This record gives sequence, structure tokens and C-alpha cells, in this order.
Amino acid sequence: MTFKPPKACILSRAPLHRGFLRVYEYEFDVEKHGGGITRLSREVMERGNSVAVLGHDPERDEVVLGNEFRPGVLVAGDYPYRDNLIAGAIDKNETALEAAVREMREETGLVLSNPVLIHSGAYVSSGGTSEKISIVYGAVDTALAGGVHGNESEDEDILTVVLPAKVFIERVRGGEINDLKTLVAGYWFAERQAAA
Repeated sequence: MTFKPPKACILSRAPLHRGFLRVYEYEFDVEKHGGGITRLSREVMERGNSVAVLGHDPERDEVVLGNEFRPGVLVAGDYPYRDNLIAGAIDKNETALEAAVREMREETGLVLSNPVLIHSGAYVSSGGTSEKISIVYGAVDTALAGGVHGNESEDEDILTVVLPAKVFIERVRGGEINDLKTLVAGYWFAERQAAA
């Protein structure tokens, strides 16, 4: 018996909300693994793709994060000010590396040099959003880090946080960091540090 991968197709797309986030109702025809087709209706959030940036000072062995209000965290019932990777949307006609350099400057005031793509794009939560996040690593000078930054037109209020690399890894491994993109980058960084 030859395995035939199931197929799915979009039948319709209707806007439900267009604001900071865009939500659409989709109707799909979806082949079932056991045979047959089912028609599904699902809401999907669309906001484009993003980049997350792990800024590291190799001389001081320090990592730069941003601390800002996260509405989803508050809605879930947790303390909403979180230390996360610097992150933001990838603009049209912009690469993930270009977006990483721009976001680091906007959100920390630092220059990101020698950016490297760690991951080209993982789905944030594929059951409800089409967004993918690329992860980029690059060098920064933490001697210049500090203060509050962000894009005023986006109401950003981001406190720059500098952590020794060892403390960052401990916070990732200890479950203190609970932002998925920051965890993924943190575990990648821990492996990189261990191999050095």
C-alpha cells in the first residue's frame, strides 16, 4: 500500500477584524488521514512574519533582552512585563537579517553586527496564526546598552536588559524565561556556548 499524503484547500476567506492584528474566518476542505473529506471553519490571525534577535557581546559575554508589557501574558493571568528577545515585524522587501539590525537599533539603541540566521522561520502557533518567526544572532556592545527605547508610533516602551550569558542560560533552563522564541534561542545559545 502506497501512502498518499492528505491534501487541504482554502474555499473562502472573510475578514473578522482588522486592527493591530488581523483575523479572518477561513473555510477549508481537508482530507482525513483515514479517508474522506471534512469541511472546517477556522479563525486565523494574520500579522505577517517576524524576527527575533539574540544580541550577544562576546567580549563581556553578555546578552541583551528587552523588557516590555505583553498583553497576552496579562490576559492569561501572569505578570505582564517580560524579558524577551528583541523582536518585531519583517517589513515588505526586507530580509530577516535587515529586520534584525533595524529592530535592535529601534528597541535598544544598539548596533547589531555580523548577524547570522539561526532559524529561517518557525510557526508561532500554527493552529491559530500564519505568523512565522525567524531567529537571528549577532554581536552588540553592551557597554553602550541601557535605557528605555522603542518605536513611538507603535507605543513601544522597552527597557534594555543586559544579562551575563551564564545567567541568561540559567533562566532559560530553569523555566524563568517562558517566551517560546526566547527559549528556542536560549537553548541554541547554550549549546553554542558549551561547544566553544
